[in-house]
Amino acid sequence: MPRCFVPVLALCGLAALAQQPKTEPPKVVAGIPVNYDESLTGDYKLPDPLVMLKGKPVKDAKTWTTKRRAEIVKLFEENQYGRAPGRPAAMSFEIFDKGTPAFDGKATRRQITVYFSADKNGPKMDLLMYLPAAATKPVPLLLNIGFSANSSTVDDPGVKPGEIWGRDKKRMPAVGGRSFGKFNVLPFLEKGIGFATVYYGDIDPDFDGGVPLGVRSLYLKPGQTAPAPDEWGSISAWAWGLSRAVDYFETDKGVDAKRIAIFGVSRLGKTVMWAGAHDERIAMVIASCSGEGGAAVSRRNYGETVKHLAVRYGYQFAGNYAKWGDAVDKMPVDANMLVSLIAPRPVLLQTGTTDFWSDPKGEFLAAIAAEPVYKLLGKQGLGTDKMPTPGESILHTIGYHEHVGGHGTVPGDYEVFRRFIEMHLKP
Repeated sequence: MPRCFVPVLALCGLAALAQQPKTEPPKVVAGIPVNYDESLTGDYKLPDPLVMLKGKPVKDAKTWTTKRRAEIVKLFEENQYGRAPGRPAAMSFEIFDKGTPAFDGKATRRQITVYFSADKNGPKMDLLMYLPAAATKPVPLLLNIGFSANSSTVDDPGVKPGEIWGRDKKRMPAVGGRSFGKFNVLPFLEKGIGFATVYYGDIDPDFDGGVPLGVRSLYLKPGQTAPAPDEWGSISAWAWGLSRAVDYFETDKGVDAKRIAIFGVSRLGKTVMWAGAHDERIAMVIASCSGEGGAAVSRRNYGETVKHLAVRYGYQFAGNYAKWGDAVDKMPVDANMLVSLIAPRPVLLQTGTTDFWSDPKGEFLAAIAAEPVYKLLGKQGLGTDKMPTPGESILHTIGYHEHVGGHGTVPGDYEVFRRFIEMHLKP
């Protein structure tokens, strides 16, 4: 079948993290060598998502849906991201901004605090959302998980001033924070697509030793100070928080909760991949530069590796993940299986030409290897084994887009995201 190409718009004003690198990428990180030579990536064999643990092939959609999919989810829980609990029984929503006109009357703004327990002084997150003012029926919505507080993510003075985690591991007023640029909401609203965003630090802190300060503290057993080796790391916690936002959307009459797309960048790209794989209510995943531990093939020795992640960011994963650092070829999961878990729902992998650390080609190869599952479920994969020219996109049920630049997003990427949502969620 023919590929669908969408040209990137002008790439002026690139986000800081998407600039061409000024120096050669590091060859050693945390004392661990880094390979950027395609001839040294090594031979590998990916685990087959369409073969059951006992060796029986998966030949029909029913077997995938009722048996094999659950096997793979459990493997990822035990070996990479960690098991997370379900919806909290005592969770509640406080809508403190019930519908204020925003963006010169083009949108209706709502702000909600999601309390994760009965204790309103405990872990909670603020959810900011906009719906098109002219909407006459429930709309699809793009949910962003961001590195900055909501008030720093959108250019709207009416948003509640947020807080972020400071370098001293304490909450402080949001006056900046790590950012991939403010999100331009209007182009989505004008096409009938709602937008929402949450700050990942509201759910769980992004530093080692943060368990007592985030949502995971609510689930520690008596005497337990950290999750068990097969229990949730921070990425699983952030993904859990996205599912709690979906819980809210299911109660909001302005939102079509069956048409929710989620978006994140870098480690939050990993987060949305796992959230979409785990929570089948999520209708679409758009992952930016998720790389190792996300959509890039782990068995391919290129850029960041499992060992790098285990040494530098072990708290983001299940404790069991570290044991695969020196045995990645024996790991029971890989990125092709992660992409497969999103099937038959649309997934778009966005990368950058100079983001060598995150391995753009490794993400493309994972998408190719996930295609048999999409085909089994009657959907179209990439339809090619050749990477598209940078600045062009494949936007089938599996999508791939690579901008000219490095890690993160550039303005033209958002036009591709909007187009992908329009094609598959039909505002």
